Amino acid sequence: MQAWADAQRRAGRRIALVPTMGALHAGHMTLVEEARKHADRVVVSVFVNPIQFDRRDDFEKYPRTLADDSAMCTAACVDAIYAPAAQAMYPEGFQSGVDVAQLTEPLCGAARPGHFRGVTTVVAKLFHAVRPDVAVFGEKDFQQLAVIRRMTADLDFGIEIVGVPTVREADGLALSSRNRRLGPEDRAAAVCVPRALDAAAAAVAGGETRAPVVVDRAASVIASEPRARLEYAELRDPETLAVVEEVAAPALLALAVWVGGVRLIDNRILTPRGTDR
Repeated sequence: MQAWADAQRRAGRRIALVPTMGALHAGHMTLVEEARKHADRVVVSVFVNPIQFDRRDDFEKYPRTLADDSAMCTAACVDAIYAPAAQAMYPEGFQSGVDVAQLTEPLCGAARPGHFRGVTTVVAKLFHAVRPDVAVFGEKDFQQLAVIRRMTADLDFGIEIVGVPTVREADGLALSSRNRRLGPEDRAAAVCVPRALDAAAAAVAGGETRAPVVVDRAASVIASEPRARLEYAELRDPETLAVVEEVAAPALLALAVWVGGVRLIDNRILTPRGTDR
C-alpha cells in the first residue's frame, strides 16, 4: 500500500482515503463520490478493527462482505482497496496506541471504554499506510469525526479531514452496516431514532431552548417504541462536545439507541430560530 501511494505521489497525484469496516452501502459510496472531488486517486480501506469493539460478540457478528465490497468499489471506479489482515495490522507483541483525551470521554466514549483508542490507533495506522492528502468520513459518527480531526491536527498528519452529511433511507433511518442485523420488526421499530431527532428539531424550531425539554422530546419518542431502549440522548457543543444547557446557538443532539440487539447511533444539529448553521 505504501509503495503504491509513494508512486502516486511521485507522479504528482493527490490521494483520498475512505476508511471503512466493509459491508459497504450507498452511504459509503457517497463518501467515495466526495473523495473524488478532492483527489486524483481514491483508496477505500476495508478492515473490521478488533480493538475498537467493546463486546466480543459484536465483533464476531459484524458483517464481512469483501467480495461484494470489491464489486461496489469497482463500479464506483475506486483506484485501490486496502484490506489488510488483522495479524498484519496488529502483529504479535503489538503494544502501542493513540489516545485523544477530552473529546473521547462523553457520549459513546462513556458507554464503550477503549472504543476510541481503538479507532484513533487504527486510523493512524491507515494514514501511515495509505499516505493520503485527504480522508473522508461520515457525519453519522459525529464524535468519531471530531476525535479524528483533533488527532490529525494534534499529531501534525497534514491530512485534510472532510465530513459528509449522513445518508438516510426513505423513512429517515441513517444508513449503517449494522442495519443488516435488524430483523423486519426491529427494522420497522428503528425509525423511532430519526423521529426522535425530528421531534427535538421541531421543538427548537418552535422556540424551545431549554436543553432538558428538548432532550425529553427525543427521549419520549424512543420510550414510546417497545422494541427500543435509549442508551443516551444528549445536547453537546458541535465543536468541543461540551454539555449544552440552553440552545442559544446550533447544538448537536446525539443519540444511541438499542433496537433488539443492535446499537444504533444518530445525530442532528439543532438550530434555534434566528440563527444560521
